Amino acid sequence: MSQASHVPPATASVMERFDLTGKAAVVTGGNRGLGRAFALALADAGADVAVLARDGSRNAAVVREVRARGVRGMHREVDLTVQDNVQQALDDTVEEFGALDVLVNNAGVCVHTPSMEADEAAWRAVFALNVDAVWWCATAAARHMAARSGGCVVNIGSIAGQVALRPQAQAAYDASKAAVHQLTRSLAAEWAPAGIRVNALAPGYVRTEMAAVDDPRFRRRWIDDVPQQRCALPEEIAPALVFLASEASAFMTGQVVFVDGGYTAV
Repeated sequence: MSQASHVPPATASVMERFDLTGKAAVVTGGNRGLGRAFALALADAGADVAVLARDGSRNAAVVREVRARGVRGMHREVDLTVQDNVQQALDDTVEEFGALDVLVNNAGVCVHTPSMEADEAAWRAVFALNVDAVWWCATAAARHMAARSGGCVVNIGSIAGQVALRPQAQAAYDASKAAVHQLTRSLAAEWAPAGIRVNALAPGYVRTEMAAVDDPRFRRRWIDDVPQQRCALPEEIAPALVFLASEASAFMTGQVVFVDGGYTAV
C-alpha cells in the first residue's frame, strides 16, 4: 500500500472525508470524560473502537455504547505505563480488528501540588502516564501502521502545554503537556515518509472529573479569563478529534490544534 492510497480522491465530498467506516481506532483512557467522548465520536463516524484503560468495568460500559452505534468495540484493562502491557494491548487490537488505523493518546493525570512541596513520586507519576505512556503507545502503534504504509496518531495535549495555568500549582502537568506537543512535532517529521500523520489536540478547560470547573476558587482564571466566558463539554471537543483522525486532515501533520474558547488567544 503506497502513501498515495491515503490521499482522499479529489471527487470525495466534504462529509466523505470525515467518514471513518472500516477504520480501527484505539483510545487510551477512553472510559470517562474526554476519552469516552472521543471513543463515541469515532464510533459515530464509523470506526471500530478499542478502549484501553485501567478500570475494566468502566471500559466495558463504554464499549457497550460503542457497539450500540453499529460498529465493533473491544477493551483491555491495562496499565499504560508498562511498555510490555501496551504492546500486548495493541497487538490484541490488531488481532481483533485486523488493523490499527487511528491511535488517540488520551490517558493522563494531573497533580495539584506546590512545586517546592512535590516529591519525586508525584513528578514521576505524572510523566509516566502523560509522556512515557504516550511514547510507548505511539511507537508500538506506529510499527503496526508502518507495516500497512499509513495511519494516524492524535496525542491529547492541553492549553497547559502552551501557557502556565493559574491559580493551581501543577508544574509537572504543564511540563508534561509541553513535552507531548513537542513529541508530536518530532514524530510527525520522522514518520511522514511512512505515511503516518501525528497531530495533537489541545483542549482548554472542560467539564470532566479531572477539572473542578465549578470550584469558585478557580472561576476567575478558568472561566472569566476565557473569551467565551465558559468551559466546554467533552462532546464539544470530540468533533475536532474526528477531524484529526480522518482524511479531512490528510495534508496536516505535526500540528497542535487548540480548542479552548479563545483562552490562548489573549
